[in-house]
Amino acid sequence: MKKTLTIIGFLAVFPAGAALADDDCFVPMADWQPRDAVARLAEENGWAVRRIKIDDGCYEIDGRDAQGRAIEVTVHPATLEVIEFEFEDDDDDRRDRDHERRDDD
Repeated sequence: MKKTLTIIGFLAVFPAGAALADDDCFVPMADWQPRDAVARLAEENGWAVRRIKIDDGCYEIDGRDAQGRAIEVTVHPATLEVIEFEFEDDDDDRRDRDHERRDDD
């Protein structure tokens, strides 16, 4: 009986654990689109790219949209499908710029 309850408990938790990893990209590097293709995707969407990096196996674009708002876009590395699009809080950017100005003084 104890073994059955342990298995049922594991199965109850497993789907929740799998859902947490949905924003990860599990693609062999050989199947990835080149970084230049990600830059073109950004340009086609009117995004000004500050940085393209890899996070959790996905491409991540940090930059600004056509209206100048800070964005973070997660892109599937093989299909270049936009997985997640977030507007970032500009307060962090302002604090960083103010800190850099004080360092220059």
